Amino acid sequence: MKTELKIYTVEQICDGFEYNELEGKGLYGLAGQLTIQPEYQRNYIYADGKRDVAVIESVLKGYPLGLIYFNKVDDGRLEVLDGQQRITSLGRFLKNKFAVKINDLEQIFDGLNEGLQQKILKTELLVYVCEGEGEHAEEEIKEWFKTINIAGIPLNHQEELNAVFSGPFVTLCKAEFSNSQNANIQKWESYVKGPANRQQFLATALEWVSNGNVDGYMSAHRRDKNINEIKTYFNTVIDWVDSKFDDVYDEMQGLNWGELYERFHHLPLNHSELSAKVYELMHDDFVTNRRGIFEYVLGGCQETKLLNVRLFDKPTMRKVYQEQTDKAKIEGISNCPYCAEGHEANRHRIWKLEEMDADHVTAWSKGGPTDINNCQMLCKTHNRMKGNR
Repeated sequence: MKTELKIYTVEQICDGFEYNELEGKGLYGLAGQLTIQPEYQRNYIYADGKRDVAVIESVLKGYPLGLIYFNKVDDGRLEVLDGQQRITSLGRFLKNKFAVKINDLEQIFDGLNEGLQQKILKTELLVYVCEGEGEHAEEEIKEWFKTINIAGIPLNHQEELNAVFSGPFVTLCKAEFSNSQNANIQKWESYVKGPANRQQFLATALEWVSNGNVDGYMSAHRRDKNINEIKTYFNTVIDWVDSKFDDVYDEMQGLNWGELYERFHHLPLNHSELSAKVYELMHDDFVTNRRGIFEYVLGGCQETKLLNVRLFDKPTMRKVYQEQTDKAKIEGISNCPYCAEGHEANRHRIWKLEEMDADHVTAWSKGGPTDINNCQMLCKTHNRMKGNR
C-alpha cells in the first residue's frame, strides 16, 4: 500500500460539506471529491454535545487533532479511512449545527468574530492518503481501516463486519436498522438493547436471520440489491413478541427473541395466560432471575432453573437437618426420606449437612412456598432425581 502525507486546511476539507440529518452522517467534502462516510464506516456518533464540542475546542486551543487517513479509490476520488468523526464535527460546526461555549457564551460558527472563524478555517490537518495496490487492494485498505480506527472508541464487531462486507446490502441495512430517525426504533428498543448508531439493531437482525452465522450470511448477501429477507424476518420476530405479551418490561430488552421465536412460534399460546403468568412471576420475591421469566412461560412453566428461585436460607437448612437427623437416629433409618424408603445400602445412612440439599416438599412451581414448613433435606442424588415433582 502506498501512502503520501498531505496537509489540508479545515476550510479545504469542509468545502462543499453536506450532512444528512435523517441518516446522521456527513456526505461530502473537498468540493465533492471526498466521501466522508463510505459504506464501511460506522455512523456518526460524536453528536452528543461533548465529543463534537471537544473537537472544536481543541482547534481553538491549537491542539492537534491527530492524523487523518484518506483512501484513494480507482477514479482518483478520496474517501475517509479514519477521521470521519472529527471531519463531520468540523463540518457540522461550520454549518451552525451546534454551538460551543466561548467566554461563557454559547456561540455558533456564524456568531464568532472573524479572527476565531479564520483560526478554525485555516487550521491545518495532517492527512495520509493511502492507495491499495494489486488485486487485494480492497482487503488491504479495509484491514488498515480496522487497525487505525480512533483509540478510545474502538469499532465494535458489527462495525468491523460492515467494513469487511461493504456493498449495497450493508448500505441498505444501515439505512434501515442504523437510522435513529426510523419510526420503528421506539418499538424495537423494547426488545433490542443498544443504540442504533452503533449497529446494535443491525447486529441483532443479522444474528436472528442467520441463526448465529452472521459472517456467512453477510458474505452470501453482500451484493444483494434488497434486504427483504432480513427486514421481514426481524419484524416478524418483533411482532410475534409484541403479540404474546400484553405488557413490556425492562427485562425483555436484549433477550434472544430470534431463538425463542424459532422454538415457540408454532405453539398455540394464549397471550392473556402468558401475560398473567409473567405478571405473577415479576411480583414473586423468590424469583431472582426475572429475565428468565419469558422463556419459562413460553416453554410451559417447566424449567424452573431459568428463574433461579431463591433457596432456603442456612438457618432454615440447619434446623430442618437437625430435626430430620434426630428423628432418623431414633427410628434407625436414613435422614434422607427417599433413602429411608429404599432398599439399597443407604437406607440407614446418616448424611452430613454438606452432603444434602434443601428441597421444596411441594414444588415451588406448584405453589409451594420457600419457608421452613415446606422444607426437607435430601441427599444430593435424590434431590437431583426429584427435580420439579
